[in-house]
Amino acid sequence: MTVSALPDLDRLNNEALKALAMQLQNDLQLQRETASRQEEELHALEAEVAMQRQKLAAQSDELRSRSEQIEHLKLLVEKLRRTIFGRKSEKIVVQLEQLELELEELETAQAAAETAADAVRPEATPAARPRRKPLPEHLRREAVTHAPEHTCCPECGGALKHFGEDVSEQLEYVPESFKVIRHVRPKFACAACERVVEAPAPSRPIERGLAGPALLAHVLISKYCDHQPLYRQSEIYARQGVEIERSTLAGWVGESSELLTPLADALRAHVLAGRKIHADDTPIPVLAPGTGKTKTGRLWTYVRDERPAGEETAPAVWFAYSEDRKGEHPRQHLKNFKGALQADAYSGFHHLYDGGAIYEVACWAHARRKFYEIHVAHPSPITTEALDRIGALYGFEKEIRGKPIEVRYEIRQSRARPLLEDFHIWLEKSLGQLSPKSETAAAIRYALSRWRALVRYTGDGLLEIDNNPAERALRCVALGRKNYLFAGADSGGERAARIYSLIGSAKLNGLDPELYLRTVLAQIADHPVNRIDDLLPWNLAASIQPASQAA
Repeated sequence: MTVSALPDLDRLNNEALKALAMQLQNDLQLQRETASRQEEELHALEAEVAMQRQKLAAQSDELRSRSEQIEHLKLLVEKLRRTIFGRKSEKIVVQLEQLELELEELETAQAAAETAADAVRPEATPAARPRRKPLPEHLRREAVTHAPEHTCCPECGGALKHFGEDVSEQLEYVPESFKVIRHVRPKFACAACERVVEAPAPSRPIERGLAGPALLAHVLISKYCDHQPLYRQSEIYARQGVEIERSTLAGWVGESSELLTPLADALRAHVLAGRKIHADDTPIPVLAPGTGKTKTGRLWTYVRDERPAGEETAPAVWFAYSEDRKGEHPRQHLKNFKGALQADAYSGFHHLYDGGAIYEVACWAHARRKFYEIHVAHPSPITTEALDRIGALYGFEKEIRGKPIEVRYEIRQSRARPLLEDFHIWLEKSLGQLSPKSETAAAIRYALSRWRALVRYTGDGLLEIDNNPAERALRCVALGRKNYLFAGADSGGERAARIYSLIGSAKLNGLDPELYLRTVLAQIADHPVNRIDDLLPWNLAASIQPASQAA
């Protein structure tokens, strides 16, 4: 109530004055409450702004720290290059390769961090990016014209007249060569109302990025499948007349890895949804930050492949990285899994079997390997017979591979089970004839101590006799260790696990992994995340050329 609206107070009796006073008091209380709420909302907004500022400041500090590390490493690399120019010291060459890889990982991590930072920055203030060189003129150009959807003005229906075009260039890779894709968007103006009509710019895998999906796929496959570090790739491209700095390649790897994260998560969900998985792990040398020395990280692999049991469920592999081999890592990986775990005798797996949700299925390939290694060095009648008996078990498996679960179960029960019972008696008898300290006795004790888990495969036609699917999945990592020294950081191990998951799953489904990644990277930026399963290898298989037919 305003002052001008007040009645003549002299004419009001006591009751009216009291009513007026009460009304004014209520209005004042309401205004105070409103002011209090507005003040609380203002404080909340100020707190949110302060939080965003702190977040951006932390990200800026992190990026600044990485930039300083990168500059420091660049100076060291140049110093070592000058050192080896006149004297080829093998030790210096190894140190230089280590620094190259550390620098590569830092630059890749920086690109991933910048991508995450861009997501929280206001749209009007994108992160500043260095000015890039124009694409070489000698490369073949391929023009792709993007015409607008409308043939007349969408505003007033008037006729359109062509008055110019926007042209942007994108570097693309085809096997053994480069080409430049020129995206041409003709610009039209309405003759009646002067409105400009133009097709929207085509999306790119990396926003404002120079690389096309085929080039990104090639860089990823070269690094993770062909095991070519980025500095070597940069040298290879330079020989083709295209200069791409290692830092640029590292940025592409980091941003592509972030882009592919939802797809790797979908692979994980598919693998752990099965009732039987194969598991294994392998060491990878990882650079310890700030020390220049290496530590031993681990790559864990989990494989779902039910094809040997005649099932049609798509096979897949999921890799995970950890900084050590503690048992807490597989416990975390498999916290929601229920079923059979086919694995080796690693003690870190044992606690998984305590609750009963996961049960152990041991690997006969590991048991056989104990006898085989002794037999190669010092053959004996016991090792010979042990290998023959295990070979007979594998003979049954060869016959039933791809057969239905019920058929596999029946044949194992009728033929493999009796042989295993006799084998167990023979092993115990042979153990009594050997010195407890002999290698052959140790091999027998290994089998007998795991006998229940070793014979469990005969009770379920879905299970396998060994853990070879997981060991096959790790071969790409073992090969990589021979071609590069280590991952440059824990974040590099996590990126490797992500990309290995996609490459391995593509191979399991008979796809050329480079063609698969090219197809995914061409679509994933605009693909709805709630339909990410559409981009899994088996869902794209019909539209992708099989690996056996790849050029």
